[in-house]
Amino acid sequence: MDTEIARLRRLWSGQANHGEDLLSEVLDTDRIAEISLFDRVQLIEAIRVCRNSRSLSQAGRTLFNASLVRRSSSNDADRLRKYLALFELEWSMVNDRS
Repeated sequence: MDTEIARLRRLWSGQANHGEDLLSEVLDTDRIAEISLFDRVQLIEAIRVCRNSRSLSQAGRTLFNASLVRRSSSNDADRLRKYLALFELEWSMVNDRS
C-alpha cells in the first residue's frame, strides 16, 4: 500500500519514473532493492516488451532477435522464461493479457 501511495504521489508531482513503476507492479520493494541498476534497466525493457506481446514466444522473438543468426537453438520463449525466473517472475506476472 505504501509503495502504491508513493507511486501515485510521484505521478501527481510530475516526477514519474515509469520504469520503476513497472517493476513495483511485479516485484516488492525489497526485491527491487536487491537488483542492480544494470539489471533493472534490462528487466524494465523486458517487461515492456512482454506487455506489448501476445505470447511468450512473440516477446522472446522481439527480445532476442539480434542473436537469432548466431545460435543453434531458436527457443526464444524458453530463454525469456529462464530470464524472468532469475527475478522470480513468470509470464503471467508481467503480461497484462494473461
